[in-house]
Amino acid sequence: MSYSDFIERKSQLGGQHGFDPVWMPDFLFPFQRHLVEWALRRGRAAIFADCGLGKTLMQLVWAENIHRKTGRPVLILTPLAVSQQTIREAAQFGIEATSSQDGNHSGGIVVTNYERLQNFAATDFAAVVCDESSILKSYGGQTRKRITRFMAKMQYRLLCTATAAPNDYVELGTSAEALGELSHSEMLKRFFRQLDDKGQKKEQRQQDQAEAMIEADPQYYQKLAFRVAQTIGQWRLKNHAVTHFWRWVASWAMACRMPSDLGFDDDGFILPPLNEQDHIITPNSPPPGQLFMTTAIGMGAERAERRRTLDERCEYVAELVKHDRPAVVWCHLNPEADKVEELIPDACQIAGRTSDDRKIELYNEFANGGLRVLVIKPKIGAWGLNWQHCNHVVTFPTHSYEQYYQSVRRCWRFGQTRAVQLDVVATEGEVRVLGNMRRKASQADAMFNVLVKEMSNATRVERVNDYTNKVELPSW
Repeated sequence: MSYSDFIERKSQLGGQHGFDPVWMPDFLFPFQRHLVEWALRRGRAAIFADCGLGKTLMQLVWAENIHRKTGRPVLILTPLAVSQQTIREAAQFGIEATSSQDGNHSGGIVVTNYERLQNFAATDFAAVVCDESSILKSYGGQTRKRITRFMAKMQYRLLCTATAAPNDYVELGTSAEALGELSHSEMLKRFFRQLDDKGQKKEQRQQDQAEAMIEADPQYYQKLAFRVAQTIGQWRLKNHAVTHFWRWVASWAMACRMPSDLGFDDDGFILPPLNEQDHIITPNSPPPGQLFMTTAIGMGAERAERRRTLDERCEYVAELVKHDRPAVVWCHLNPEADKVEELIPDACQIAGRTSDDRKIELYNEFANGGLRVLVIKPKIGAWGLNWQHCNHVVTFPTHSYEQYYQSVRRCWRFGQTRAVQLDVVATEGEVRVLGNMRRKASQADAMFNVLVKEMSNATRVERVNDYTNKVELPSW
């Protein structure tokens, strides 16, 4: 590969390519129509809409507009099993969409899984949609680069997710770069400053103090200094750049947790109650070498605590789901899932070792009521699936707020008609994990609140270096 080819691979298509909608169906709600029109007029955009607000339908209408405007195919990338759900929803509303796994297609709207992207050629498509786009940051660096490069020369791009960057604002750079906005490094250089060791230790002390206060008063996060909320590891938003940063994000993304965030009526989009209950188990014995129960500190100690108390926690979960209603149990360790499946007679597990075809079969069986209890890991099936028929969720605490949020919102979403029971099972040694999960939830709420507030003051920031200058070689 020549140096020119290398630079070309890293470059992004510049300019604005949006247009006025050519087709806007009546079945869209007013707020959905507003979001689709905005995304089409922008050409490359992100819709951060909460679970159940109709992201699938909005991206299908957006894709159909691109197809009608250009006459070329549009590719929709989804997590595994969500592709069939997208096809069904398209057929329900009279939109033609087909599935492809090997790269062969007949045009129109083509739906495939992220894992199959290598089978497709970017030049075949006028646009690409990334459904549940927050999943991009969970992939390894090479896969994430492949997805970003696949979209780099496309005029039209759409990202859709409910959790844009749930507890790490720096991760917004992944979405911005995929859309051809500032790259991740350009964003850091413009809006953030890097903390030295002393600064990182100071910020960590403030975060630890905040966690202690949140544990005593869950509403304390709202009282924290905004500066503390903007600190991400070694990077921190510059004091004078906070407002400018969010206005820049609002120039390419719109956030919506309720239609009222966009000035529309919330009628029909009021969620039923979420009855969240923490179950703190006291193990039969303290950790090896200790006389009393202590809180696990550090990832190693936390993993040891989980393995040590596995039987007690799984037996407790089995008692919680002793009823005749559908339930989903989210696990984080293979032995957890195996034990829960063993203890619950009518449960079935979807594991990493399960074949893709079998996974899809079990997803459909659970969604259609043929399977009562589904045991699964969040990183396998927490994105995009609609399980409003189920109103009982059981999970173990995790440091990943996004996995926690997405797993709960498979059932507690718009369209759910019953109150949802959420049981979080932890031991006394895992209270720090539980507290960290609650802190990240508050931080995610704060991020959405700021983004919604600044949407009417969006400010576009142009890239300074877009690799368009020709390489000048010395005469010698």
